[in-house]
Amino acid sequence: MDVQRIMEHLPHRYPFLLVDRVVEIEGTKRLVGIKNVTMNEPQFTGHFPVKPIMPGVLIIEALAQCTGLLAMESQPEEVSENSIYYFVGIDKARFKRVVVPGDQLRMEVEFIKRKRSIWVFSAKATVDGELAASAEIMCTAREI
Repeated sequence: MDVQRIMEHLPHRYPFLLVDRVVEIEGTKRLVGIKNVTMNEPQFTGHFPVKPIMPGVLIIEALAQCTGLLAMESQPEEVSENSIYYFVGIDKARFKRVVVPGDQLRMEVEFIKRKRSIWVFSAKATVDGELAASAEIMCTAREI
């Protein structure tokens, strides 16, 4: 899935669209997305000027966007064009490695369960095979 297809699903746009490509999707179960981290992104002017580091909250947001793509691609009847997909919760978030300009963030999200209208996903972000962050992410879709 290229960025044009991603933008058909997600309402986010620069500078807040944090998924550049989807490289794997397994039905309703799993999705792998890529974020190329570049020095020209606006957060690096202030986080931190002497040593640019991608904020952890943006890594988590990128993972949440991947859960939205998985839900929208695999469940179009529930997450339609008339829906907004909301990030509603996070558990077990851990940060293991800094992410810097030049890194390629590989984001893997896996559907765990659905409890009423809340979907729960396991998510992890890696750089060069090394774990950068992981979390359990909860989301829901609502009609506009």
